Amino acid sequence: MAARLRRVLLLPLFMNSTVSYPLDPNTPVSHLPFSPAVRVGDLIFVSGQASVDATGKIVADTFEGEFRRSVENLRKVLLTAGSDLTHVVQTRNYVRDDVELPLFNQLYREYFSAPFPARTTITNCLPASLRYEIECVAVPAKQ
Repeated sequence: MAARLRRVLLLPLFMNSTVSYPLDPNTPVSHLPFSPAVRVGDLIFVSGQASVDATGKIVADTFEGEFRRSVENLRKVLLTAGSDLTHVVQTRNYVRDDVELPLFNQLYREYFSAPFPARTTITNCLPASLRYEIECVAVPAKQ
């Protein structure tokens, strides 16, 4: 019943919202079937960003290198969608090896500051080809 009530309460937020798929030449893309970002009204949903080049090819690196490249890709997608890292309200983080968590938390603080976005971090879930991936929900930056 509570889930149904939440859906009923949230439905008006999206009923009259415009849905767009922001994309420009600087937006990292993938050959896989998903959009880098979807904007629904004043919410921006960014798909998982990993350590890839502009064509979507994986760039293997140290954990720090992959983390920084992933967050920079996230930043590019957000800018295309009219937002930035300071307007992120939630992140979901995927860390291949839990031994990297202390470094992850250190690096995360370089890109996000208090009050921090809501966050989920899952470990031991990525293939050997990736060390880190991040996705987010953001709101538009004020014009």
